Amino acid sequence: MPTRPSETPVVIASNRGPVSYRSEGDDLVEVRGGGGLVAGLQPLLDTGRATWIAAALSEDDRSAVARGLPGPSGPVHLLDVGTGDLERYYDVVSNEVLWFLHHGLFDGAHSPTYDDDWRESWQAYRRVNRAFAHAVCEHSPERAVVLVQDYHLTLLAPWVTTQRPDLRLVHFHHTPFAGPSEVRSLEPTALQEILSGLAAHHACGFHTPRWEGNFLRCVDDRSLPAPRTFSSTLSSDLGAIREVAASAACAAALARLDEQVGDRFVIARVDRMELSKNVVRGFESYDRLLRIRPDLRGRVVFVAHCYPSRLGVPAYRAYRDLVVETVDQVNERWGDAGWTPILLELDDDFTSSVATYRRYDALLVNPVRDGLNLVAKEGPAVNERHGQVVLSTEAGVCGELAGAADEVNPFDLVATSDALAAVIDRSTEERRARSEQLRRDAEARTPEDWLADQLRAAE
Repeated sequence: MPTRPSETPVVIASNRGPVSYRSEGDDLVEVRGGGGLVAGLQPLLDTGRATWIAAALSEDDRSAVARGLPGPSGPVHLLDVGTGDLERYYDVVSNEVLWFLHHGLFDGAHSPTYDDDWRESWQAYRRVNRAFAHAVCEHSPERAVVLVQDYHLTLLAPWVTTQRPDLRLVHFHHTPFAGPSEVRSLEPTALQEILSGLAAHHACGFHTPRWEGNFLRCVDDRSLPAPRTFSSTLSSDLGAIREVAASAACAAALARLDEQVGDRFVIARVDRMELSKNVVRGFESYDRLLRIRPDLRGRVVFVAHCYPSRLGVPAYRAYRDLVVETVDQVNERWGDAGWTPILLELDDDFTSSVATYRRYDALLVNPVRDGLNLVAKEGPAVNERHGQVVLSTEAGVCGELAGAADEVNPFDLVATSDALAAVIDRSTEERRARSEQLRRDAEARTPEDWLADQLRAAE
């Protein structure tokens, strides 16, 4: 008897998994992973019909693997691929090249160089993908659906399908996908392998039709057979975020924030501190707003939760320093003894971020390019002040929030500062109408919808 879709076993393959480990004395403590990917796929683990394969990313993770944690029969398998290969696969290929490529961050001043070190890194990327392929073959039940997540794992499908033709592989690409002219900046062998690897899946998914279309044009440009494709936007687990918002810890964080900002108009952002998030231009737009609107000085405050990310990559370390320097300059230029224009929080404290979601009057989300951007949905879901959203047209989520968010070109400082001014001056009635629409749009999709789209694509 054939297996019904509801009973089909599922294997998930991703760089970061649903658990990691932290040492406490001689013990290793399991820590549940966060983020939209875990929220979207965790329900499969909870049903007992899924196995999750991920990389051991830290020394504590590798110690857990060495100790047999999690157990070999458990639903999560961490792969120790070696620190050397992990750094090259993750920092060099994935973060320094593929992330920059798909987020439109390469230009004449910053472009990749393909030397002997790159070739060693590309071989490491291939080895890590092959290690995942072997693990998928080993741990996949017969006729399982394999959900491969993101740009870290683009090469495993050809190896898996050769050894396990019974499996159905669906790849989901969480970043944007660069267009044909942009991908030509990638080293030709790597580009051919990546596009061929993705095309070897039964189906490939993307957050928006735009990224889906870019991929299909790239495949066509190389005369490769196109797989089935689909677009499906992910949403955060808003129920879990609302639980945080209702917690005593969040109430305490909100009280501390209220003490800092008083009754001022709060502009907010919550981001990783990296180049695609366009943090510096956001502060520069705010700087212009304070220059052209002296009446707003002392009346507004910018609360920014910007936690450092990927500090193993030199460009990210330099960007962190530039963010801090820009904040210092704005505060020195406009601040006084009773008012600090920008309150920069560098700790990755989700509870404090949710408190800021509750309190903001305007949320600035201005990435250079984003596959989706969950912050633009999370904020409106828990905001308590009819908060508005100023949103980059290059964020994948822009299509979902069209008409309710204030759209801006991410490179246009004038348009961004003017949008912030318009939000500040907006009537109570319009603020209420827009915020209610933002909330409805944010709630329109659930993580379960996104997961269901991937499983349907495997049929």
